[in-house]
Amino acid sequence: MLRNISQRLNMSAIQKRLVAFDFDHTIIDENSDLYVRKLLPGGKVPEEIKSIYSDRGWTKYMGAIFRKLYENGSTKQDFLNCMNELEFTSGMKELLEYLSEKEDEVIIISDSNSFFIDCILKESGMLPHITKVFTNPAKFDSDGCLLVDYYHTQDWCDLSTVNLCKGHILDAYVQERKEAGVTFKQVIYVGDGHNDLCPSLRLKSSDFVCPRKGYRLLKAIRNIKDETSQPLLAKVIEWDNGNDILNVLQSE
Repeated sequence: MLRNISQRLNMSAIQKRLVAFDFDHTIIDENSDLYVRKLLPGGKVPEEIKSIYSDRGWTKYMGAIFRKLYENGSTKQDFLNCMNELEFTSGMKELLEYLSEKEDEVIIISDSNSFFIDCILKESGMLPHITKVFTNPAKFDSDGCLLVDYYHTQDWCDLSTVNLCKGHILDAYVQERKEAGVTFKQVIYVGDGHNDLCPSLRLKSSDFVCPRKGYRLLKAIRNIKDETSQPLLAKVIEWDNGNDILNVLQSE
């Protein structure tokens, strides 16, 4: 009898809430990939690099920008200084601190890169509040050039880019935690962009999707029938700043 009570208590203890965030225009107010272009002469992208974006996608495009910055003499410290100028979206630090206090699991799923995100989280002191980050891996080579690679290569999701299916990552994380004995009573997804639609569609009716006002995810949700035949089951919380989400969670 005592053993059964103990087992029930243990099961209750591992019922958690998972909150998944995009990074650019969500946790931070700017787009880190766009912001770093200020290091280019005049802040302008050369025409030969612009063509890479149209032909080969965003990650290859950013790789070419990093190569050009290296050729122009930009150093790791220049990148660090640039990233440290970026500010968190209003209310986001408070939201992350609240989730951490509640012992919720907080993950980031972003099409930025690991160097930028790690730099910003460490400088801000927010890194301890993040359980795990999923993004394109980036590192400096022995010459000092920042290299970025695909997180993965996918061909199964038309709503996502070739290098990052956020819905797949979200589902895989939930399954991974389940196999480790942790289940989630609720999943909340917070984002702004069109590539945040895929994970939003993976949510259940007990979950929340939080699209930022004035950005593409909210437009896609409002016009969901034009985007996909899949239904959106999650409840929608529109937000301008982190306090909008925090207020809803505190009132539950």
